Amino acid sequence: MDSLTQACLGGVLGGAVLGRRLGRKSILLGAAAATLPDLDSFIDYGNAVADYTYHRSVTHSVFVLSALAGLLTLACTRLPTTRAIPTPLWFWFWWLCLVTHPILDAFTAYGTQLLWPIASPPVAWKTIFIIDPLYTLPMLLAIVVALIRGAHGRAAGIGLTISTVYLGFSVAAKAMVLAQVHPVLVQRGLDDRPVMVQPTPLNTLVWRVTVMDDNRQLEALVSLFDDRDKLALDSFSRPMDAHDMLVDSWAGQRLGWFAAPFWRSETRDGTLVVTDLRMGQPGVYSFAFVTGERDDDGQWHPVTPRAADTARPDTSLLPALFKRITQPDALCPSDFGDHDRLLPESECRSRG
Repeated sequence: MDSLTQACLGGVLGGAVLGRRLGRKSILLGAAAATLPDLDSFIDYGNAVADYTYHRSVTHSVFVLSALAGLLTLACTRLPTTRAIPTPLWFWFWWLCLVTHPILDAFTAYGTQLLWPIASPPVAWKTIFIIDPLYTLPMLLAIVVALIRGAHGRAAGIGLTISTVYLGFSVAAKAMVLAQVHPVLVQRGLDDRPVMVQPTPLNTLVWRVTVMDDNRQLEALVSLFDDRDKLALDSFSRPMDAHDMLVDSWAGQRLGWFAAPFWRSETRDGTLVVTDLRMGQPGVYSFAFVTGERDDDGQWHPVTPRAADTARPDTSLLPALFKRITQPDALCPSDFGDHDRLLPESECRSRG
């Protein structure tokens, strides 16, 4: 999630745990603690793919953060100004403010390595967009009230409860979308294909459904209010250029572990560009990397990975996105971009 949301979560947790003992300081200290895991954004891991895939690893590990909570608790129990507060309260304060950061991140699409150093795939439950005002605002308002009136736990607790209920709704909403699309995928013989369901920007009512079908990428927008018997899939070509070289290279293996099968590799001006299809919308992806170059003999060779150019999101489509909540023809996946990859069998716009 964004830094403001993480700070708000830490602030309301801090107020709920130590508001009666530390007052406003509990909110400020909790907000600061909750942003600590994202300090890894300033670490240079050596290349663009390493920076991308090692983010949300060591500093987002529940093991590392639990140990840090223990160390901070020990420090607080030895300082004259803080040792009057019981040790268990200090531990719960630090532990909740720190560990909830990666847990909240795991609800997004990026992927969070909660169990680092265990080499398990990143956790990405994909139930909430990285910025969602309906999740953040209750906590932000609670913090403002608590800072004005005094942090006694009540305002922080109310804000935390409302936001947590909304987060729970996002989980239920995703389950509803999965139940809605699964019968249609079965009917079309696509139920054994990799399927990804995640919310579209700033809401949990319209969801992006992605199906990887070999050399095709099928995309749909599904609202909780849609007819359950209909699913309009736009179809895009999905190149996997230089696949053998890609999967044999360090960058290819790392990106494959992090994003596959929701990725593609394509040739751009003699370079091999790998795109993470999870982050963004068709044609407007946030992360793409140059991982190889072709020599004069037409042979591919790995290179030090670097970031590739990506398109900027078209904010003018936001009104259409919100209309899509109740109007099935208001917006299609192909409206975001990737028009040159759109295949003739695409269905969404033909309904209009």
